[in-house]
Amino acid sequence: MSIGIVVALAAYPLVVYAVVGRFGVSGAAAVLAAVCLARLAFLRLRGRPSFGGAYLDFVCAGGVLLAVLSFWLGDAGAVRYYPVLVNAALLTVFAASLKRPPSVVERIARLREPDLPPAGVAYTRRVTIAWTVFFALNGAAALYTATLGSLETWALYNGLLAYVLIGALFGGELAIRSFVKARHKW
Repeated sequence: MSIGIVVALAAYPLVVYAVVGRFGVSGAAAVLAAVCLARLAFLRLRGRPSFGGAYLDFVCAGGVLLAVLSFWLGDAGAVRYYPVLVNAALLTVFAASLKRPPSVVERIARLREPDLPPAGVAYTRRVTIAWTVFFALNGAAALYTATLGSLETWALYNGLLAYVLIGALFGGELAIRSFVKARHKW
């Protein structure tokens, strides 16, 4: 994924907050449509990723639909549901990988360590479960802020706090992983 698209997706709630205040609903709808269409174009140019491709298409198409709906209704509320859509897709990808192994985290781990031992497989499965729970809870929080929160609360949670929580989970897992690897000598 290009760094520009990653930054655009990460900054999306803060950009929407700024754009709604300055350019109104049509500006917010245009931002969401532009981000989603750029992501779809990037997917087509680079080819589908090894896993999650259909879900990425769904998220991008859903984002464009939310943008059109927001523009049509003249209400920026619809564009606030994009983080809910992203979390739902990630939840689905991670949960589905638990039913049909290897798990997402195991796939990523095997990129660095192709001969992952059984203890590593078990550990990556537990980490995938942790991320699945995270995406469920984060999606619920995104839904709450989109539905009942003010634009400011929505932007603060989805544009900052959610990323702090992602960083904390990632950092905590990294610390735990070093202990698990040492304990199982892998």
